[in-house]
Formats: sequence, structure tokens, C-alpha cells
Amino acid sequence: MRKLRLLLGDDHPLVRHGLRKVLEEQPAWEVVSEVGDGREAVREAIAHKPDVAILDVAMPLLNGIDATQQIVRRAPETRILMLSMHADEAYVMRAVQAGATGYMVKDAAGKELLTAIESVAAGRPYFSPAIERLLHDDRRSPASGFADRYDTLSAREREVFQLIAEAKSNKEVAVLLGISPATVETHRARILQKLDVHSIAEVVRYAARRGIIS
Repeated sequence: MRKLRLLLGDDHPLVRHGLRKVLEEQPAWEVVSEVGDGREAVREAIAHKPDVAILDVAMPLLNGIDATQQIVRRAPETRILMLSMHADEAYVMRAVQAGATGYMVKDAAGKELLTAIESVAAGRPYFSPAIERLLHDDRRSPASGFADRYDTLSAREREVFQLIAEAKSNKEVAVLLGISPATVETHRARILQKLDVHSIAEVVRYAARRGIIS
């Protein structure tokens, strides 16, 4: 019988270790890769094509939601379960819009994680009970209230935005993304214009408010 293949993404090694221990207690499951940042999550998903990728929302270099969007596009056979400290409808809707099949809060019980993975692996959406209540109590349509200037950024601009917010220089961003420093500067200028921010400090605050950096 083929094992359920999992990818685990979280930037805290102790958290990853604890999650991996829980997952590998399931005899029919195997963790094929564990990663500490969103860019590595995308690379590993493409390389290993796991059945389910379990991703933290707040990861360095590329956050879990933008990583989800790339994985869904480049490794469509992989389903995504998001883990987050944020029981907030805005985060949930962004994750779903990016292509995640499930979303659960990190303080949920270990048994719930197993249930969530089984559901997502079968193609069924899963949301933590706290998230379900939040969505049920909100009378707005799912698409309302969440669009903001960040949604106007292209996928590449979102990558540059997060790296800038993490205090990476133009040269460092260029090396990480395989583009020239001049191209990074062009992206930077467009990002500031689109978001209507005027300093790196404002970029950092904007990213922190959206949970892109912690």
C-alpha cells in the first residue's frame, strides 16, 4: 500500500521536530521533506510532489500563502494545509484564494492535525472549529472586505516585497531571485508606488500587519 507523502514547512526547528514526530507515528504516512522557509517549500514540493504540504503562514524568504500559490501552480497534485497562529478570517480567505485546501490554528490538538491531513489528502476542505465558527458568524460574502493594495502586486513583486521587509539589500534579493540589482530596484519602486508607502520602515510595518513577517 502506498504511503501518504507529506512535506512539512515551518521556520522553527523545534516545532518541525514535534510535528514530524506526531506524523511519523502514523505507519501509513511518511515525511518526505521538511523545510524552514517558503522558497525551499516550493522547491521541495516540485522535487518530491508530496500528497500534502503542511505549511506555516509566517515563513522567511517567502510566506506560506505566497508559497501555496506557487506550489498549486507548479505542483498541482500537492494539496496544502495551512498552519497559523492567526485565527483571523482575512488570513483564512487569503489562504483559500491562494489554493489551500485546509487551514488550522497551531494551538489545536495533535489529533485534530491528523484529522485535518486526512481530510485535505482526500480533497475535502478542513478548517479548525474556531475558524469554522468565525466564518459562520461573519455575514459578509467570502470575497468581500479583503482586497487591498497588496493584492495588486505580481507574484515576483510579492517575493521582492517580503525580502525587502526582511531587511535584505538589493544585491541579496538579486542573488536569491536570480535577477539583476537594477531589476530589484525597479520592482522596489513599483512596490512602494502600488502600496503607497514611502520608506522601508513603512514596508516592514505593512508586512507585519499582514502576517507576512513576524
